[in-house]
Amino acid sequence: MPKTVFRPDRRQMLGLALGAAGLSLFARLSLFARPSLAAALSDRDKADIARVEALFNGIRTLEARFTQVDSNGGFAEGKLMLRRPGRLRFEYAPPTPLLIVADGTWLVVYDTEIKQVDRYPLGRTPIGVLVRDKVKFDDGLEVTEVLRDAQAFAVSVVAPEHRDDGKLTLVFTENPFEFRQWQVLDAQGINTVVTLEDIRQDVTFENKLFTFADPPGVTGNRHDR
Repeated sequence: MPKTVFRPDRRQMLGLALGAAGLSLFARLSLFARPSLAAALSDRDKADIARVEALFNGIRTLEARFTQVDSNGGFAEGKLMLRRPGRLRFEYAPPTPLLIVADGTWLVVYDTEIKQVDRYPLGRTPIGVLVRDKVKFDDGLEVTEVLRDAQAFAVSVVAPEHRDDGKLTLVFTENPFEFRQWQVLDAQGINTVVTLEDIRQDVTFENKLFTFADPPGVTGNRHDR
């Protein structure tokens, strides 16, 4: 069966529907079954969350290949560049006609096929959590679930004031302890997953990679809400 080319709609972009090919690293995540309510955290949960915060706060730059699927059958792959705080760049490989850039304020989505640019407040997208200057899960976020098995564990978070914007689940491998995947469930029940491969840290990026100017003749839209 041919793969569907990934093209997100506005609701998916508020959830930043970026996902991964193949099975989830943490296949038993209950993304569809449970409401996004704050979890009662055990001491072990709190220790794992502290490990996650320390891991993210130790990352200033990162480059990786990503692959993605969503629950509608969409597929995409490409290269991710991240520079904290606030900078992201997703370069999609053909045939997906997308470029996504975060400039510290806006998440910019450029569809090269239909010549359209959409801007979303970076702080309103779940992926904005990963590029905060300091990642703390008790700062404007609620942890709704912590799951673990022998090889991986996962932490799900929501923004309490914007629950409809999506639930973000971060997945980590153990031995070595690495960030490998995120999943987003939006209000429409669309589940999307990103898996990272060939991860490199402490990469030097040119500033221009994290800026975007609308090309001539392109329709631009800004979504403030």
